[in-house]
This record gives sequence, C-alpha cells and structure tokens, in this order.
Amino acid sequence: QVQVVESGGGLVQAGGSLRLACAASGLISSIYTMGWFRQAPEKDREFVAAITWSGSIPYYADSVKGRFTISRDNTKNTMYLQMAGLKPEDTAVYYCAAGRRAMSMHMADNYDYWGQGTQVTVSS
Repeated sequence: QVQVVESGGGLVQAGGSLRLACAASGLISSIYTMGWFRQAPEKDREFVAAITWSGSIPYYADSVKGRFTISRDNTKNTMYLQMAGLKPEDTAVYYCAAGRRAMSMHMADNYDYWGQGTQVTVSS
C-alpha cells in the first residue's frame, strides 16, 4: 500500500505562484508514476502533469505547459508541482496520485492511490 498526502494549496492572485507538494509513504518501491490531477466545480477531473518516479519523463497537459513544472525528490519521497502564471481557470482541487506500472500517464483510471486533495484558488 502507498499513501499520498498533498499540501501547499491556497489563495493567490492571477499571475502569482504556488508550489504543491505530495508526500508518499508506505511501499515506495512499488511506485512507477506519480501525477497531478485537478477538479473544478461541476467539471470532470482532468490531468495536469505526471512524472515517472525515476524522474526521467515529465508529461504535461497543454493547458499548463510552460507554466507548471513537476519534479520529485526521491530522498524525501515527495513530488512537487511548481505553478507560475496562475490564471482564474486554474482554480480547482488538486489531487496527487501514484501508479504502480508504466501506463498512459494522463488517464486517471491508471493510478492506484489518491490523496484527499488541496484547494487552489486564483483570484482575478
């Protein structure tokens, strides 16, 4: 089993920055991919970014490419999402997810473990 816990959400003005963190615990060696998803009110959960635990393959949704950066620190068992140039449409609950196998990173169904989410609100 793997547990993941998000932190770092909050309220920020448009154009500002935030850094989210996702701390993993449990059977870390079973993790192959970790990702960020988000869900805005009355919308479906959508893919944001993902990275293999080895860190070699970051992958981004087109809507955040060039503004968000995903990274991980294996010494701390933590994944990060650095968000810059935030827009009101980035407002959502952001979820961390971990998967045990190589797969299509943008598909939520491929992930095995999920956090509770952290709220990000961007004011205009």
